[in-house]
Amino acid sequence: MANITKKVSWSSRADESGATGEGTPLLNGSEQPRHSRQLSEGRSIFQIGRLSTVDLEEEITSEEDSLRGRPKEIPHNEKLLSLKFESLDYDNIENQLFLEEERRMSYMGFRCLEISRWVVCGLIGFLTGLIACFIDIAVEELAGFKYQVVKENIEKFTEVGGLSISLILWAVLNSAIVMIGAIIVAFFEPIAAGSGIPQIKCYLNGVKIPRVVRLKTLVVKVCGVICSVVGGLAVGKEGPMIHSGAVVAAGVSQGRSTSLKRDFKIFEYFRRDTEKRDFVSAGAAAGVSAAFGAPVGGVLFSLEEGASFWNQMLTWRIFFASMISTFTLNFFLSIYHNKTGDLSSPGLINFGRFESDSVAYNLYEIPLFIAMGAIGKSYFILFFTRYVHRPCLQVMEAMLVAAVTATVSFTMIYFSNDCQPLGPEHTEEYPLQLFCADGEYNSMATAFFNTPERSVRSLFHNQPDTYNPLTLGLFTLTYFFLACWTYGLAVSAGVFIPSLLIGAAWGRLFGRLLAAITSSGSIWADPGKYALIGAAAQLGGIVRMTLSLTVIMVEATGNVTYGLPIMLVLMTAKIVGDYFVEGLYDIHIKLQSVPFLHWEAPATSHWLTAREVMSSPVTCLNRIEKVGTIVDTLSNTSTNHNGFPVVVQVTGSDEPAKLCGLILRSQLIVLLKHKVFVELARSRLTQRKLQLKDFRDAYPRFPPIQSIHVSQDERECMMDLTEFMNATPYTVPQETSLPRVFKLFRALGLRHLVVVDDENRVVGLVTRKDLARYHLGKHGLEELQLAQT
Repeated sequence: MANITKKVSWSSRADESGATGEGTPLLNGSEQPRHSRQLSEGRSIFQIGRLSTVDLEEEITSEEDSLRGRPKEIPHNEKLLSLKFESLDYDNIENQLFLEEERRMSYMGFRCLEISRWVVCGLIGFLTGLIACFIDIAVEELAGFKYQVVKENIEKFTEVGGLSISLILWAVLNSAIVMIGAIIVAFFEPIAAGSGIPQIKCYLNGVKIPRVVRLKTLVVKVCGVICSVVGGLAVGKEGPMIHSGAVVAAGVSQGRSTSLKRDFKIFEYFRRDTEKRDFVSAGAAAGVSAAFGAPVGGVLFSLEEGASFWNQMLTWRIFFASMISTFTLNFFLSIYHNKTGDLSSPGLINFGRFESDSVAYNLYEIPLFIAMGAIGKSYFILFFTRYVHRPCLQVMEAMLVAAVTATVSFTMIYFSNDCQPLGPEHTEEYPLQLFCADGEYNSMATAFFNTPERSVRSLFHNQPDTYNPLTLGLFTLTYFFLACWTYGLAVSAGVFIPSLLIGAAWGRLFGRLLAAITSSGSIWADPGKYALIGAAAQLGGIVRMTLSLTVIMVEATGNVTYGLPIMLVLMTAKIVGDYFVEGLYDIHIKLQSVPFLHWEAPATSHWLTAREVMSSPVTCLNRIEKVGTIVDTLSNTSTNHNGFPVVVQVTGSDEPAKLCGLILRSQLIVLLKHKVFVELARSRLTQRKLQLKDFRDAYPRFPPIQSIHVSQDERECMMDLTEFMNATPYTVPQETSLPRVFKLFRALGLRHLVVVDDENRVVGLVTRKDLARYHLGKHGLEELQLAQT
C-alpha cells in the first residue's frame, strides 16, 4: 500500500509555560524554531516562534503531494488536553528567600519539623480511621434496616400473594436513597462522583485537579458513598476511602481550612506543593489501609503512584499513618460490636481467613490460575459512556439505575429454584425462604439480597454446594452488566468491590466445573479457592495494579500462601489486558483530557530531542522588569503562562540576553499584591521585607491578576525579580534526547524544564503538557493510520 501523507494540526491549548497553541511538537525535527523579540513600552519581552503543523511522513508520493496543504487532525484532537488542569510545583523553588530561611533554621528547628511531620501523619491516620468507622456503621445500620423491611414484606406476601408490592417497595427505597446521594453530588460537588482514585492518581502524578481535596468534597464523598451502597447499586465503599484519606491529609497538613476560612496558625511550613504531596500520599495509604485492613498494601499503593518522590523517612511516615488508620478503625468497631479491645475487624471489608487444608493449592494448578488471569482481562471490554451532563438528568439516571437494579435482583431471586438447607453454621445475614421448603433458603438471594462486601465473603467461604452453577453463571452476567451501567453515574462509588464480587462468582463457577469434570475434584478444586483467584483476576484486569494489589489481597485474606498465585494472576491480567486496552482508571483519566505522565518515556522515542517537543513561543522577563509589562503579560487573555524564564543582558553589550532564573505566575501575583517595586522601596524609610510566609498565606488559591489593582503611575515602576526567582532552574540543551528529558522531568517533579542553546539562551520550555501531548499525539496518529488502512 502506498504511503499516506499525514499532517497533525495541534489545537490551540494553553499550558503552564506559554501561549495558546504553544509550541507544537515537531516529531521529525525537520524545522528549526524561529527567534523573535517583541518590544513593549520600551522593555523587552523575548518570545520564541512556534510551529503550527507537524509533518509525520517520511516519504511523499506525487499524488499525495497535492494534499500537503490540507492538514488532517488526530481523532478527538479538540480534546487533546484540557485547559482546566495545571501542574503542581513539586520541585522546591530555591530563591533567595527560601535559602535564607533554610540557613537560619537551627538543627533543633529541623528536628521539630520532622516531629511535626510524624504528628501530622498520625492525625491523618486517626481521622481517616474515624471516617471509615462512620461509613461502615452508617452503611451497616441503614442497609440492615432496609433489608429487614424488604425481607419482612417479601415473607408476608409470599404466602398471601402480591409480591409485586415487595418489588415496588424495594425499588422505591433504592431510588429514594440513591436520589439523595446523586443530588448532593450532581448539584453540590460533581468532583465527588466515582471512587476518586483517578483524581488522586493524577494529583500524585503532578496534576492539579480543581476542588479534588476540598472539605466540601470530603463531606459529599462520605455521604454520597453511604447512599450509593445502601441504595443497592453495584458499587463498593472501599474506593472512596482512598479519596477521603487524601482530602483529610491535604486539610490537616495545611493547618487551616480555606473552605471554612479558618486558619489555626499551625503547620505553616508545609504550605507548598512538595510537602502537601507527601501528606496526600500518606492519606491515600491510610485510606487503603482502612478499606482493606492492609497497611503494607496502602504504602505500596502510594508507592506505585509516586515512586520517584520517595525517601526512607517518608515511607516510614506513610506506613505509620496506615497503621494508625487501621488501628483506629479496629478499636472503634470493637466498641460498636460490644467487643472492646477485640481488634478483629482490620478494614471495611474482611475476606476472612483461608486456613482450611482443603483450600491448599498444588503445583499443577498454577497454569489454571494463570489462565484465569487472562480470562479476567476479557471481562473488561464493556463500559457505558455518559452523555448526560445536566444535574437533574444525572439524578434521574441514578434513580433509574437503582430501580432497575432492584427489579433485576428481585426477578433473579423470584425465578431461582436454587434452594439450600439452612444449617446451624449458615452465615447469611438476611436469608430469604421465598418458595423454598421449610428449613431452606434461596441461594440467589444470598448474592443479591445483601451488601456487596458480605456477598464476596459468602462466595469465598460458604460450603462448596452452596451455589449451583446456573446461579453463579446468571449472577455473574447480570451483575457484570449492572456494574458496567452503574460506573460513571453521578454518585460516589467504588469499583473495587463490584469487581471482586464478579470475579468471585465466575471464579467459584470455574471451581465447580473443575470439580464436576474430575474424579478427585472434591479434594483439590475447592470453589472458595477459585473464587479468590477469580476475584483477583477480575480486579487486576480492571485496575491494572500489580504489586500493591497483591499485598492487599494477601493481607485481606490473612494467608501468605496465596501470594504467588495472586501475583501470577495479577501480572497475567495486566500483561494480557494492556495488549488490548488500558486500565479503567487510565481510560477515565484520558477521557478527562488530563496531562497524565507515565513513569517511562515511550520505548521508540530515542530519536526525538528536546527541540522537537518543547513549547514555543516562550515569554521571557528581564531581571529588572517594568510593572506595566508584567501586568500586561499576566492579563493577556490569549495566553496562560505560568512560568517565565528570567533573562539578563550584559550592559553595553549587543549579545542576546541569557537565562538567569525562572519565576512563576503565582509569585508575580504576590509581588504585585504587596507592591514590591524598586521605586517604592527607595522612597520609604522603612519597608517590611517580603517573606516566604506571604507566599504561603496566599497558597494554594492565589488571587487572579484581575483582582490586583495597579495605578497608572505604578505601571511605570520597576520590579527587581532577583530575590524571588529560582536562580538555578533545571535546563537541558536542545539536543537532549526525549527519554532523558522525560526522566529528568518525572524524577525531579518538575513543572518547567528550560531548553537552552550553547550560549545559555532560552530557545524553548518543556512542560507536562508537552510530554503528554506527544504521547497522545503518537497514539492518535496510530488510530488515524489504522482508520485509513
